[in-house]
Amino acid sequence: MEYVKLLDDIKFNEGHPIAQSIHADKNSRILQFALKPGQELKEHSSPSSPVNIIVLQGEGMFMGGDSSNQVAGPGSMIIYDVGEKHSVKAGEDELVFVAILHGSPRKED
Repeated sequence: MEYVKLLDDIKFNEGHPIAQSIHADKNSRILQFALKPGQELKEHSSPSSPVNIIVLQGEGMFMGGDSSNQVAGPGSMIIYDVGEKHSVKAGEDELVFVAILHGSPRKED
């Protein structure tokens, strides 16, 4: 069993969003994102996995490839399809969320 406190050791950067891996194995990867107010993740996609996002702190605008926009806060989940283009912009407060992806670029130990 592995135990992770999702709101511990959060690192922010004034110049750009921070993404840090909090778990990775051959089946999945979980990343913690930390954005200062107004910071954004530019449009990108995950070509080989859906992206499941769970917002832990703050509020942000989550944009999807189907031109939909959704403001989401703590306790919200956003699901992007495999290859779907998406972007994120933090609101007026610091935004923290986790992204869960299938598979991992890391080889099995």
